[in-house]
Amino acid sequence: MNRLPPLIDVHHHAIPPAYAKALGNRVAIPGVDYPTWTPEESLAVMDRNGIATAVLSITAPGVTFLDGDENPTAARRMARTVNEYFAGLIEAHPDRFAAFAVLPLSDPAAAKDELAYAIDELKLDGAGVLTSYQGHYLGDAVFEPVLAELAERGVPVHVHPGTPPTRDLATFDLPPSLYEFTFETTRTVASLLFNGVLDRLPELKMIVSHAGGALPFLARRLTYGPTIGRYLAERAPADVIGTLRRLYYDIAMSANEFALPALQKLADPTRILYGSDFPFMPAAHTAENTAGFAEYDGWDEEERAAVGRANALALFPRLARD
Repeated sequence: MNRLPPLIDVHHHAIPPAYAKALGNRVAIPGVDYPTWTPEESLAVMDRNGIATAVLSITAPGVTFLDGDENPTAARRMARTVNEYFAGLIEAHPDRFAAFAVLPLSDPAAAKDELAYAIDELKLDGAGVLTSYQGHYLGDAVFEPVLAELAERGVPVHVHPGTPPTRDLATFDLPPSLYEFTFETTRTVASLLFNGVLDRLPELKMIVSHAGGALPFLARRLTYGPTIGRYLAERAPADVIGTLRRLYYDIAMSANEFALPALQKLADPTRILYGSDFPFMPAAHTAENTAGFAEYDGWDEEERAAVGRANALALFPRLARD
């Protein structure tokens, strides 16, 4: 096994107590066994797998489960509670934890306010968003002001998939996270591509989950948009592949002999980041994914060190200072 640097895990979830209490008995992700979590569990898994620092985030459904609450401020208040919890956890363990602020993006104005508070006051390290909100993917014009602010501030944004919004989509009685999550990532990036958002915001530091979902496989196919439909000629990026190569990709659930070669063809090693997906994938998978990363022979040691640590240090300057 190749020697690894002290890893930085950019895809590591937390379930703060107040969030778990509010979620209650709701089905967070259909068909998924919702885990328990404590900071101590994360630290133990990190120590066993050579993970120096975990960048924490809230997975699906984010705070969207409160969108229909009779209290119209419930989602934004939960986002504030979670982000303040993250700040306290970082204060207690500054070298072990960083965090993506959860944003109530169903309300873009509230999301901008929470972003300012989370970055300027709480000093969190980035922002976390889902692939869609109320049936609208991230390429929708309603979200662009938030994405533009993230780009202007240079704040990394982690995009996590959620349950597909289409109610009549056949799922074959299988959990959407088993395979649909990869398509949700692909759908939202396609919307960003063909609505011109990624080209208008070339400085956006966007990290997409799980090796980009189906993007490595579909990258060349996405260049055929104007060939398939002439109406896309004015909407397609001038350089689809180049635009996709500006994204960052984490390797949560993807450090294996099938996914990594495809991702390597699309993304430069400087754009790839280690991820574990703990605790929604158990500790045993963290060990498996870390071993897969260590054993993959497509990178030299300098590239492996970049994926495991150096790329994240460039994105999260506080970690480099600490």
